[in-house]
Amino acid sequence: PKGGCTEAVVGELEKAKTSIRVQAYSFTSAPIARALVDAKKRGVEIAAILDKSQHSERYSEADFVAHAGIPTFIDAAHAIAHNKVIVIDGETVITGSFNFTKAAEEHNAENLLVIHDKALASHYLANWELHREHSKDYAGK
Repeated sequence: PKGGCTEAVVGELEKAKTSIRVQAYSFTSAPIARALVDAKKRGVEIAAILDKSQHSERYSEADFVAHAGIPTFIDAAHAIAHNKVIVIDGETVITGSFNFTKAAEEHNAENLLVIHDKALASHYLANWELHREHSKDYAGK
């Protein structure tokens, strides 16, 4: 239905003022990618860690954000980097089963939580940094 997970994510990204950290398994949602690039144009500092499947996906927004100058990394240290997390301004956590994809929006039963909690966000950011340490730069195809 309209007003689903994608819209909720985009709405939160539009409010970002200082920073966005993304961890995504599958990332093919054009509206979310556009919201990230728009935030970068507003001066928000952004970085994304994606699963290695983004190398082989025929179509991935990973290329769009990487080409827009958003630091993008591939976490290949795991069988699947299955996280679906966005941390905004060090205080908002978006997480749940929802992959950042059109298919998830239109065809799947999904859940999405938007949590405004600095203490929780700090734990998610620390975890993001741990994964960043073993991830490789991705320049896009």
